[in-house]
Amino acid sequence: MSTSTSTQVIEKSSTSTVRKPAPRYRVLLHNDDFNSMEYVVQTLMKTVAGMTQPQAVNIMMEAHTNGMALVITCTLEHAEFYCETLKAHGLTSTIEPDE
Repeated sequence: MSTSTSTQVIEKSSTSTVRKPAPRYRVLLHNDDFNSMEYVVQTLMKTVAGMTQPQAVNIMMEAHTNGMALVITCTLEHAEFYCETLKAHGLTSTIEPDE
C-alpha cells in the first residue's frame, strides 16, 4: 500500500497580509489644585488595571511637579475610556496621538 500526499503552494500577495498596528494615544493627567495626592493615586490605581501604587505615586508626583504626566499609551478606544473615567472622578485628563 502506498499513500501519496500532495502539497499545494498558495501564493499570497504581500499587500493582503500586511497589518498596520493601530495608532497609539497618550492619556495625560494634568495637575490641579483641588484633589489630594492620595485621592489621585487611588483613582489612578482604580482606573488603570494592573497599575501599582508606586507607579500611581510616580505619575501623580510628575503631574504635581511638571503640570502634566503620562498615564498610559494605548489604542484610541482604551485611551478615551481611561480619560473619561479619570474625568468622571474629578481629575483633569486629555489624550493626544503618540507620535
